Amino acid sequence: MLRNPIHLRLEKLESWQHVTFMACLCERMYPNYWAFCQQTAFGDAQIYRRILDLVWETLTVKEAKINFDTQLEKLENAIPNADDDDIYGVYPAIDACVALSELLHSYLSGETLTHAIAVSETSVTTVAMLEMTQAGREMSDEELKENSAVSNEWDIQWEIFRLLAGCEKRDLDLIKGLRSDLREAGISNIGMNFGQQGDKT
Repeated sequence: MLRNPIHLRLEKLESWQHVTFMACLCERMYPNYWAFCQQTAFGDAQIYRRILDLVWETLTVKEAKINFDTQLEKLENAIPNADDDDIYGVYPAIDACVALSELLHSYLSGETLTHAIAVSETSVTTVAMLEMTQAGREMSDEELKENSAVSNEWDIQWEIFRLLAGCEKRDLDLIKGLRSDLREAGISNIGMNFGQQGDKT
């Protein structure tokens, strides 16, 4: 569902760019997970936050040594079960975990491109599913392409891609800038935000 030319263009990027791209999209999905934990008293949103922070650390700190097997295990224990909750927020929360899991698997496999495409698709699917749920019906790929929320998600992904594609070598300032911009915005791909009492730490 929902292929996009960005997936072909990602092939031209290096591994660190793929990882940064995935980290950016996970950062944009984190508020969905956080909001679900707040609404349901499920788990601890800090688990997601800490794992994602470790990923950012590997992008900016040369000596960072992280056991991604352990982190994946922690994440798998923190994924909500759709059968246990009847609120819609469980689905975007699961998608956020799926995306972060793809990111961790890219470290374990050393293969970043397929995981970057999967994270891109997961984020767009979260948006598309919400749009269809709110409309109360399935939409064709053509309709979804025309949908403003879906278009907006692709636009943001392209914006992140273009910033990364413009780098000839790993640019720590750009990586840190993307991270702080997305964290400070605190708004997810479906418009969830941390609100005034937000927990951005």
